[in-house]
Amino acid sequence: MLVTLAIRDIVLIDRLDLNFTDGMSVLTGETGAGKSILLDALALALGGRGDADLVRHGEKQGQVTAVFDVPGGHTVRGLLRDNAVDDDGDIILRRIQTSDGRTRAFINDQPVSVSLMRQAGGLLVEIHGQHDDRALTDPDTHRDLVDSFGGLGSDVDEVGAAYAAFRNADKAVREHEARIESARKEADYLRASVDELAALAPQPGEETDLADRRAVMMQVEKIAGDLSEAFETLNGGASPIPELASLLRRMERKADQAPQLLSGPVGALASALDHLEDARAGLETALRETDFNPRELETVEERLFALRAAARKFSVPVDDLDALRASITEDLAALDAGEDKLAALVSAAASARSDYDEKAAGLSQKRAAVARALEEAVGHELPALKLERARFIVEITTRPGQPSRTGVDDLEFYVQTNPGTRPGPMMKVASGGELSRFLLALKVALADKGSAPTLVFDEIDTGVGGAVAEAIGVRLARLARTVQVLTVTHAPQVAARAAGHFLIAKEDAPPERVATRVSRIDADHRSEEIARMLAGSTITDEARAAARKLITEARG
Repeated sequence: MLVTLAIRDIVLIDRLDLNFTDGMSVLTGETGAGKSILLDALALALGGRGDADLVRHGEKQGQVTAVFDVPGGHTVRGLLRDNAVDDDGDIILRRIQTSDGRTRAFINDQPVSVSLMRQAGGLLVEIHGQHDDRALTDPDTHRDLVDSFGGLGSDVDEVGAAYAAFRNADKAVREHEARIESARKEADYLRASVDELAALAPQPGEETDLADRRAVMMQVEKIAGDLSEAFETLNGGASPIPELASLLRRMERKADQAPQLLSGPVGALASALDHLEDARAGLETALRETDFNPRELETVEERLFALRAAARKFSVPVDDLDALRASITEDLAALDAGEDKLAALVSAAASARSDYDEKAAGLSQKRAAVARALEEAVGHELPALKLERARFIVEITTRPGQPSRTGVDDLEFYVQTNPGTRPGPMMKVASGGELSRFLLALKVALADKGSAPTLVFDEIDTGVGGAVAEAIGVRLARLARTVQVLTVTHAPQVAARAAGHFLIAKEDAPPERVATRVSRIDADHRSEEIARMLAGSTITDEARAAARKLITEARG
């Protein structure tokens, strides 16, 4: 419900803080006191159209803050979470209107779009009267209201699921048809491509392995000649090793004759021969390890270039060639077996559509029965509201060829204001006063079904007499048992039934200005205000007695 409404510098209101309770509250005051300004401000906080003229003269900006206490599972909290807006605690809507025409919107102190504020406001408050641009007057909501009245939520969910199933089945048929058609047009090319890729037989990671092998063999090729030349020097006919070995043997035979002279050279010569032999053996091993067939390098390069050429041709990485072959093979298989699969998909789609049609037809029958029940419930309220010759009609148009998630029915609330006249849409046929009373009767019939937690009625008792005003008051009080009701009224019969009473008045404010004030009045002041509503500017004792009687009867 609406807990607090704070207004700063809006038209004639300089500063106003109002606290509301549940049940029914009325706002009364003399004509021109500023009741419409109060509702203008509330509408602004709910996402209504901004206007620079709303800012109090001489001020740069005005501001309206509305605080709501709503249950944890209320729809508005889900809306805020879906839009990344914190929803802990109270829901606070704040709108700033500047004198240059710009506005800023905040929900729980987070900047939001006016569109989101309007969505949230529509879930929190319904305003019926001159500000009524949502709720019951919007034909798009009428089907939901009838479904809510009849408890058809589960039936609508089943129809929605059946709708999704047949749409998905239709989509599968279309996609398969498109795939077959595409494959058929390219069948020859696809078959040639599969043959080419099958012959190539690419393997995942093969390009990297081949490139690495090619790099190694190219490096080996560069050093193979030097290795062979070095080995030939140490191992061939011109090798110094045999000659040095012979020299070492001669020196060893002479070493005993002059050991002091020859022991050093003999040792050095033996060591040199050992190192040369080690070098020869190492070169022999290196040659053996680097030995490869030049044809192998050629084969690796041919394979690598073939893979890369195929990748360029089919515009995919080399590693994806095998997956491409599998995909094309699948397309060809779909073409070959496509007709059988298509027939199965078409059959499944037809079955899904038949299931939807059956559920939608069942929902349509239930809606027709619920619509008649709603017509009867609203019709029961009309005589007391001085609409005894009027009819409320739920106009249902069923279009089997235009399925939707909610079925095949379009619903709109029609009224017939007098016998013999043509029924028409409620918003077009009913006059302002009649529309307000039709809406009240409808809200009473719907009770808490499909309703925002706060309902605002703006002078719906205008132009009606005492008995009708009394009937309006009774019905507003009945509504207030399930939702919060705020009503601007000139009818004492309505005011007498309120649990909370706010008096709106103008008073002088410095410097030489006028301000609208709103105050919650106690029992004594309330009786006096209702007496004023009965008698006018001159309040008589009879009017006071009548006011007390109205209040007493309302309590009884």
